[in-house]
Amino acid sequence: MPTTTRTDTLIRPARDEDGPALNLLDRETWSTLHAVAPPPEPGRPFFDERHPAADILVAETDGEVVGYVRVARPTPLAANAHVQQIQGLVLAERARGRGVGKALMRAAEDEARRRGARRLTLRVLGHNAPARALYASLGYAVEGVLPEEFLLDGAYVDDVLMGRFL
Repeated sequence: MPTTTRTDTLIRPARDEDGPALNLLDRETWSTLHAVAPPPEPGRPFFDERHPAADILVAETDGEVVGYVRVARPTPLAANAHVQQIQGLVLAERARGRGVGKALMRAAEDEARRRGARRLTLRVLGHNAPARALYASLGYAVEGVLPEEFLLDGAYVDDVLMGRFL
């Protein structure tokens, strides 16, 4: 399933050996613009029981991991097995503005379809204008807003729910 972007970036399934590079990428890109959890700790395993490698697609440029997207079921319930959810999209600064984010999202959509999904959903912080613009450009619509759901850096921030049919 590996694909390439217009920037010669390879999009491929994650491998266990990607864990350290993905952990480093998380630490380098952590910001309250997109994260509600504390910064990741150095040395913590990237993959675990709740976050297996099988849920991650990696963007690689010149052999270096420059981004990833996590696609997983939002719940274990059979009643919504037709839905997959983006549970993280991360890009290194050097990969931004080059089509890598769009390529990762398109690959996530393909993966969701492969898994039998009819819909793909995501959550994005209200103040994250670049991410919201990316998702809107790909056909994701706002389906709900949880006003002031998070307190980040002393300010209340909305949690925006977006989705699209595949």
